[in-house]
Amino acid sequence: MDSPTPVLEETYADLLSEITPQEGERREILDPATGEVVGHAPVHTVDDLERAVAAAKAAQPAWAALGHERRSELMMQAADAIDAKAEALARLLSREQGKPLNGPNARFEVGGASGWMRAAAATPLGIEVVFDDGQTHAELHYRPIGVVGAIGPWNWPQMITVWQIAPALRMGNTVVIKPSEYTPLSVLALVAVINEVLPAGVVNIVSGGREVGAALSSHPDVGKVMFTGSTTTGKAIIRSSADTVKRLTLELGGNDAGIVLPDVDPRAIAEGVFWGAFINTGQTCAALKRLYVHDDVYDDVCEALVEVARSVPMGIGVDEQNVLGPLQNKQQFDIVDRLVESARVSGARVLVGGDPDRDQPGYFYPTTLVADVDNDNPLVAEEQFGPALPIIRYHHVEEAIEMANGLEVGLGASVWSSDRDRAREIAARIQSGTVWINSHGGVHPMVPFGGAKQSGYGLEFGVEGLKSLGVPQVVNG
Repeated sequence: MDSPTPVLEETYADLLSEITPQEGERREILDPATGEVVGHAPVHTVDDLERAVAAAKAAQPAWAALGHERRSELMMQAADAIDAKAEALARLLSREQGKPLNGPNARFEVGGASGWMRAAAATPLGIEVVFDDGQTHAELHYRPIGVVGAIGPWNWPQMITVWQIAPALRMGNTVVIKPSEYTPLSVLALVAVINEVLPAGVVNIVSGGREVGAALSSHPDVGKVMFTGSTTTGKAIIRSSADTVKRLTLELGGNDAGIVLPDVDPRAIAEGVFWGAFINTGQTCAALKRLYVHDDVYDDVCEALVEVARSVPMGIGVDEQNVLGPLQNKQQFDIVDRLVESARVSGARVLVGGDPDRDQPGYFYPTTLVADVDNDNPLVAEEQFGPALPIIRYHHVEEAIEMANGLEVGLGASVWSSDRDRAREIAARIQSGTVWINSHGGVHPMVPFGGAKQSGYGLEFGVEGLKSLGVPQVVNG
């Protein structure tokens, strides 16, 4: 009997072949772990974007007319289609983005994509009676916006694309997707699978450069833009969307803080803290990026984290034993490298890591823990977005809260304590969109998620996420 491996590779090859452009300009996409060519992506232009927006605009009335029930049925079928090709999608994602197949990585992400599609399809959103005194009857409805632009990142390209498009589809909108230039293949493949089910023109994708993203965010026929990425790019989108007064949902940079209280058991929290910081090799907006630890438990927490860090294998993503991978691109590697060196030069202690092998292929930066670092050090003040965690000592909880709130961002945060009530008291004083207790970074399709301060605005997920993809209309009478 034949091994299943050739079948899997054939499915992967078929999927890659389906999205490979046969004509027009194209560019190589390289594996960040090996430098090998993964495939070729089309280089779309602003003219291609115009055609995509026109197709979405033309398809939208019929898609909206299907009604919530039929749209939800088709979305459920799209989720089934994702599951049917999950392994091929995961392998492509692993090779293009770099994340391993196992752990909270490529297979996990593909499962999240189909799971969030189902959640958006199944979440009820009825008509809300907001006032009725026997004479006046007022109802709140949510109507489709029209065409929604979705501009995604390179760190979780497939799952975040679904986070953006699933609620849009559920609410009767059509979408135009602009994936990151670093990870277009993963999103092109996802869209190809989804479009096996959905009507033509409902989901469209344009794989181009920054000029395409700028044109999408300013296009007069696009009623809303959803963006996940850097605060700098988010500000540019705000400016370019202003003339057409677009609705926006922006999930921007995080640099999330965690506060460890002196009553913790360091070994009990070490694994949770580690994965809060190092999920996707630290390349997550809501990852834990600054850890404030009370002096009473500081050394023990550092020791426990080092033990976990040394036990977690890093390597090429398609090797089944690995659960940490490379940084996705050289620019991000250089950022992490610079920030760790700034801490080392300042006199901070590198407990583990911090010495990349520059002779090996790929953008591998070792799992790095940095202790005794000042709060104003660039490794703390700037978002590293990689596998390097600064650990800052504090003596009084007021000091920790002040430091946690001291930056202009506020996506997520966490409090670690054996006293949940005390942790909740502190959580209420932290300026961030989400505060986790004794965990960090976990999201759920029914729990609203969004940022505070310069980490963006607008909520995703659940009922609130659906509402953000509709135009509220009050019917009064």
